[in-house]
Amino acid sequence: MKIAYFDCFSGISGDMILGALLDAGLALADLNREIAKLGVQNVAVERESTARHAIAATRAKVCVAGAPLADAEHHLDLSGERAHTHLEDITSCIDGSRLDGVVKERSIRVFERLCAAEAEVHNAAPAEAALHEVGALDALIDVVGAVAGLQLLAVDEVCASPLRFGTGLVRCAHGCYPVPVPGVVALCRGVPTEQTDIRAELVTPTGAAIITTLAHSFGPQPPFCQQAVGYGAGRRDLEAIPNLLRLRLGERAPASERVLLIEANIDDMNPEVYGYLFDRLLAQGAYDVYAAPVLMKKGRPGNMLSVLAPVGRLDELAGIVLRETTTIGLRYYEVERRVLERQIQTVATPYGVVGVKFSCIDGRRRVAPEYEDCARLAQEHQVPLLSVYEAAQTAATKE
Repeated sequence: MKIAYFDCFSGISGDMILGALLDAGLALADLNREIAKLGVQNVAVERESTARHAIAATRAKVCVAGAPLADAEHHLDLSGERAHTHLEDITSCIDGSRLDGVVKERSIRVFERLCAAEAEVHNAAPAEAALHEVGALDALIDVVGAVAGLQLLAVDEVCASPLRFGTGLVRCAHGCYPVPVPGVVALCRGVPTEQTDIRAELVTPTGAAIITTLAHSFGPQPPFCQQAVGYGAGRRDLEAIPNLLRLRLGERAPASERVLLIEANIDDMNPEVYGYLFDRLLAQGAYDVYAAPVLMKKGRPGNMLSVLAPVGRLDELAGIVLRETTTIGLRYYEVERRVLERQIQTVATPYGVVGVKFSCIDGRRRVAPEYEDCARLAQEHQVPLLSVYEAAQTAATKE
């Protein structure tokens, strides 16, 4: 699984994302081929090698007929005229383009979030929200370029650090706004952020909309084998810190994940309860449930109940353990697990259709017939369970 981790130590903006992608290995020609699919005439991205605090970086610029869009031209609409653009204008342009379907869908989601945030700030309907500071043309290229660029780099998952905000005031279409501007604050609801005393707009609405839409998580860099690093330069050269967005690309095992282990020691419960308990826990999302014999205090024999589960299922599963057993307490902690890639397919046997789990390691394939299917067919045909197992394994091996 390929991961893109955006290290936003100096905030994030649309052009910084493009610069970081290019600096990390995205080919400019490939990026511009995707942008050309929008059908907007004479628009392309140009790259410039630069540095911030002596760190080499790439600056991405949206250009029209070879000329960079100046700050005063941020409100150019898709026809080249100064105007305020609405969500319908953007979605029509993207929907009518030759872009890949996934790129279209993700790009539109970014703009929907952006317009929803603007609408919240101004107490208007999202369809009526005008893109003021977020110019139509440069924002369109930033968003589509970011989404298409990540796809071109074959990124499977986007992660990011907490977002760092600057402070001060910035002049907008409606006057002077506090930094971070209200639209950015609305976009970052539920996202880890950090307030700094740097007097600059570090997180822009476009940058916030892109990263909060595409990122799966915000926090420390997940463990992976780093393959490439890219630095995207912001427009200004800040005195306090390098005005850069760092992008790290890497691979991690697709089946490696953090899971929850819930445990309880039980020495005074009717053993008949365990079967019912296991069924309840598995039905509520537990990955695995098992009990191991232990010798407890005063020499009493007991069982240690173990429940392996998704991290987000703690309350539900812990509640079942406390309600359905005699324990008066439990413990839980996160563990790392690694599993083989697997898929379940059906195979035809003389007794009927059986689901089979296929997995693979070091080029060797393993097959495991599903117990419930085999047990049901063994009962229906009044044959030994092992006979159905063998038939399913034979059919799976042939397939």
